[in-house]
Amino acid sequence: MTSAPAPGPAPAPEPVSGPPSPPAALRPLRSRGRGEAHRAATPLELFFDLCFVVAVAQAGVELVHAVAEGHAGEGVLNYAMVFFALFWAWVNFSWFASAYDNDDVLYRVVTLVQIAGVLVFAAGVSRGFEEHDFLLIWLGYLIMRVALTTQWLRVARSATGEERATALRYACGVLICQIGWSGLLFLPEGGRSWLFLVMAIAEMCVPVFAERVYSTAWHPHHISERYGLFTIIVLGETIAAATVAVKTGIEEHDALGEILPIAAGGLLMVFAAWWIYFVVPIHGHLNSNRQSFLWGYGHYFILGAAAAIGAGIEVAVEEAAGKAHISTLAASAAVTVPMALYLFTVWLLHSRYYKVGLAQQLVLPVAAVATLASTFAGSWAVLVAGLVATATVATGVTLTSRAARREEAAT
Repeated sequence: MTSAPAPGPAPAPEPVSGPPSPPAALRPLRSRGRGEAHRAATPLELFFDLCFVVAVAQAGVELVHAVAEGHAGEGVLNYAMVFFALFWAWVNFSWFASAYDNDDVLYRVVTLVQIAGVLVFAAGVSRGFEEHDFLLIWLGYLIMRVALTTQWLRVARSATGEERATALRYACGVLICQIGWSGLLFLPEGGRSWLFLVMAIAEMCVPVFAERVYSTAWHPHHISERYGLFTIIVLGETIAAATVAVKTGIEEHDALGEILPIAAGGLLMVFAAWWIYFVVPIHGHLNSNRQSFLWGYGHYFILGAAAAIGAGIEVAVEEAAGKAHISTLAASAAVTVPMALYLFTVWLLHSRYYKVGLAQQLVLPVAAVATLASTFAGSWAVLVAGLVATATVATGVTLTSRAARREEAAT
């Protein structure tokens, strides 16, 4: 979807115009520059992210219910599919906005329509999980995709040559994929997972097809900031969900002694997740289409795992309070597995490009393994995983400080 660029196309020319002027009723939707100074996230983008997290929260709630009732396999599969749809729609908007946001009235209105689609999507998440009824999910996605197609057609109207062809290929690709998603409404239940797999691949092929000659002018600093802000919002939602679970467990089940280690461990993990993600200035790595393509789309695992950590903490609290119908081991795994996935994928996609030496490179992979091992610590598993996360941050800070001191001594 939107312009997480495909490997290899020629770079877009730098426009000579600066940042957009104050909102006008209508102006041409033209490409912005990759080298534009002071390019930052807009209030509209932040509002978009906050509304998106409503749907992410709904998916997390349904994941908690499925895992706590002993249907972890089905719950994780449904969560993976729903979260991909949400993530992909967010990617569509974010990369498009990075390249073409002119902040005129029509652009704002179309973006608000996309937000409305997100809220319709969120309203259908529960029915999708519990009844396998995807009508509202499909309808919300349709609203978002039609709005996105409108934006691409606006670009095509303002552009010429290869840029115009790229915009038209995007518009056609988005609409064709949306038609493909209609199979969720008609296929038997057993075929929907296969349709999801086919359509997810088709969606990710749209940028490769659309940008095979011309690359949209996304802004590296802006894109890295957008992903970082969305990561913060998802982690904030994780804390909010875990807080509600802890409050319920204490007030309704009087299980303070059992829940306190989970609350402490979960908080340490979320703090560490924030620290580890933002310790490196990743925008300096986004200097080619291929690198940005892999980094941007790979965040499906980072963001999905970050949201799942909160769901896992809720499951662990419910098990400790005697509400969940699963073992302590399974409840612990609901926290440690997404945390381990988060640590490994942040290293793989994000941190390893700034690590110097074998010791620094091994910190996050080893921490991921240690987090998985903490699953077997019984009722203390979440606290142990939190202490592992804390030790990971401390080790990383220590190694980085030592490397800096050695570099200063050498100079």
